[in-house]
Amino acid sequence: MKKAFFGKWRILRAAASLGLLAAVLGLAGCHGSRNLPEFQVPETFDSSRNYEITFWAKNDTNKTQTKIYEKAISDFEELYPNIKVNMRLYTDYGKIYNDVITNISTNTTPNVCITYPDHIATYMTGADVVVPLDSLISDASYGLGGSEVVYDGPKEEEIIPQFLDECRIGGAVYALPYMRSTEACYINKDFVEKLGYTLPETLTWDFIWEVSEAATKKDADGNYAVNGQKVMIPFIYKSTDNMMIQMLKQRGGGYSKSDGTIEIFNDTTRDILYEIAGHVKTGAFSTFKISSYPANFLNAGQCIFAIDSTAGATWMGSHAPLLDISEDKLVEFETEVMAIPQSDPENPQMISQGPSVCLFNKGDPQEVLASWLFLQYLLTNDVQTAYAETEGYVPVTSKAQSSEQYQDYVSRIGEDNKEHYDVKIKASELLMANTDHTFITPVFNGSASLRDAAGQLIESTAKSVRRKETIDGAYIENLFDSVNSLCHLDQIRTDDSVPMELGPLPPTAAALLGILAAAWVLILLYVVISAVRKKK
Repeated sequence: MKKAFFGKWRILRAAASLGLLAAVLGLAGCHGSRNLPEFQVPETFDSSRNYEITFWAKNDTNKTQTKIYEKAISDFEELYPNIKVNMRLYTDYGKIYNDVITNISTNTTPNVCITYPDHIATYMTGADVVVPLDSLISDASYGLGGSEVVYDGPKEEEIIPQFLDECRIGGAVYALPYMRSTEACYINKDFVEKLGYTLPETLTWDFIWEVSEAATKKDADGNYAVNGQKVMIPFIYKSTDNMMIQMLKQRGGGYSKSDGTIEIFNDTTRDILYEIAGHVKTGAFSTFKISSYPANFLNAGQCIFAIDSTAGATWMGSHAPLLDISEDKLVEFETEVMAIPQSDPENPQMISQGPSVCLFNKGDPQEVLASWLFLQYLLTNDVQTAYAETEGYVPVTSKAQSSEQYQDYVSRIGEDNKEHYDVKIKASELLMANTDHTFITPVFNGSASLRDAAGQLIESTAKSVRRKETIDGAYIENLFDSVNSLCHLDQIRTDDSVPMELGPLPPTAAALLGILAAAWVLILLYVVISAVRKKK
């Protein structure tokens, strides 16, 4: 019995030791993956080698977009037969972000990834994980417009400057823009005029609130007078983080600094929340997270002002090619597309947004260069124009925007309700006409969390109003404290480098730490039992 008993504990001790070893090696692997050699542009591309690179992309289950990616890959592989591109599609940028964070620890990130600069700033917490692109961009042989690039790509000066600026972090370029959008206000013009109003040249917050309040009036039967239905939400905003960010920008309120200093908890923010609370209380305003997609209400005649991305234009209007409601609920109306409401019509401000493309360092300069050649190909005219035609995005290069192919596309506005759907092309033209009026927010490790906080302030306030809570000074202070803590904004450090944000560990790292803890527990049990045995 004794031999069997202590034989089991020898096995237990060995298991504990192996668990400890696995955990230590795993954690060492996590650490090692963050110390990749700094990327240097090779003098020549080794075309004698075969390369297999991964490309993580995003679409909204849009088969047309998928086919565009597939064609781009196929055309690129014909030009570079020694480079094979494997694509993985996602339906959500957040999922891409989470998977990248998880895979950094094991150096299994993709080679090329469609993402956002806010996310890239967090990826950069691992040293040399993301490749800075400045040296690649300017390389005479393989850079933008380089002599050894075998396709007709854009030169650096042909990328819209405002869009390229969005990809700078800490003074260096860490991505190239892929597509760009802004936000637009999609309007049921018929209802505005039925209420006795005329759309101004530039929307203002005062105008949109006044019309929205007028639309809350009901008749004797309890139906809304403007549409004769039981449901009417005059004003719905899809992205409340953008709503807060743009209102602060327009009113001169602080949001953040480039070094990671958080400024959002200020008097201007308080005034905005009081303003929004008042209109939620009357039923004039709601959000996507509370009520659902603005397009669904707009198209059913249950909304007057629906603010969403210009990339969402194909869902807006009576004849939208993409509809999420049944035809029997569809209401015929004239759809107007305008810039978001402004505080100062003489100085319009609207956010610029959209996906960018970054490279991950694999420790092999030739593999990175192969990936860079594919990344550049996504900015060629054919790819840019084809993708822009699917939604209300605009190409990111002047080369593509001025191309005969793209100009022919926009000139055929309203020719049909699919490829040339008028609302979609109007949304694209809105951004191109207002590029000089767009702005971007500072990017640092933690800026993605700050963006979440901006939206949470509005969402929490709106939900509290609907629960009939009192929105006063004490409420706002408590809200500031809770959002600050919930989004870990108090854990962002500020210095000259990319600030560090303490967030949740990736699942792989958490699992390894769990193994380590379990190993130590087993070792401790072994020590205790050994001590008891000696006493006996």
